[in-house]
Amino acid sequence: MAHVRLQGITKKFGSHAAVSDLDLEIADGQFFVLLGPTGAGKTTTLRLIAGLERPDSGTIYIGRQNVTGWTPAQRDIALVLQQFSLYPRYTVRENLAFPLKSPARRLARSTIDERVARAAAIVRVEHLLDRKTDRLSGGEMQRVSIGRAIVRQPRIFLMDEPLSNLDAKLREALRAELKDLKTKLGATFLFVTHDQIEAMSMGDRIAVLNAGRITQVGTPYEMYNEPNDVFVAAFVGTPTMNLLPAEVKDGTALATAGGFEFSLDGAARERFANAEGPLTIGVRAEDIRIGPREAIEAVAHGVENHGVEKIVTLRINDCLLRATIPAADPIAIEDRIRFSFVPERLHGFDVKTGLNLRRRQ
Repeated sequence: MAHVRLQGITKKFGSHAAVSDLDLEIADGQFFVLLGPTGAGKTTTLRLIAGLERPDSGTIYIGRQNVTGWTPAQRDIALVLQQFSLYPRYTVRENLAFPLKSPARRLARSTIDERVARAAAIVRVEHLLDRKTDRLSGGEMQRVSIGRAIVRQPRIFLMDEPLSNLDAKLREALRAELKDLKTKLGATFLFVTHDQIEAMSMGDRIAVLNAGRITQVGTPYEMYNEPNDVFVAAFVGTPTMNLLPAEVKDGTALATAGGFEFSLDGAARERFANAEGPLTIGVRAEDIRIGPREAIEAVAHGVENHGVEKIVTLRINDCLLRATIPAADPIAIEDRIRFSFVPERLHGFDVKTGLNLRRRQ
């Protein structure tokens, strides 16, 4: 069993708390992603699970066993890091076999050869087995690093931003391969990243960390469509969610920066928990309707062509909003545009706490 649970984990470096009173649960066989900005505590959390760091307080369980005091070797985990950490003068075959040659394992040569062949086939490096690793491309080296983790047949794979050193095309290819690998092995994966595209495309579940604390745990759908607070709302999604300081009264919202008003129907007011007064209103770019009959007028401040769609920045006085439109729509900078919001897709956030009013109920 590779069920993982962290209970009340705190880790400080000097006076700085890298993680604070952290509770986390990863189900057996799950592809779980830790997502957050640099310095959020993601790598520290991974190192605590691996046994490379000891918590100042709290308990770590793997497979229902308390492993807080165990060494990394006793925990039976495999690490794949951002840096490839291969032996450059060894061949791919020798690198794959290296973890199996520990005296503690005492594996037969035939067993080692069998595991190396299987791992090489899974990560598609059979044709490279006799090549020195210093002659491999970045993508090939990362495949070998993953293969070296596979041969150990660990209870859990821990991956710390393993794709960040690769170019965009390789990252996309390896994202798909890692998901396929998880399906083939049926293993538990913990994947650390600051890239929300990686998190959304790969994770069965995601935990968003901010300043050493978990702000939300959920599926990619929940993260995108029902963010817990303004941090998750702004961090998850491309383009980022539009956040409008507003004053709400009697079913009407006044965007204070732009100086424009728009009405709120029953669905919107329900999502705001019928709150009035100062609110932060969030709206995704795809939830802005553009057309000649819409209620609010703006100017096209910028246009980004993304192939299948365009991202248009709308300017209303001092307020800027980003909206997505079909790529074929002929909009140019400084064009006058009319728009409105999809009311049932609006989000309301408390201005003091940043919490989503609907999820707070």
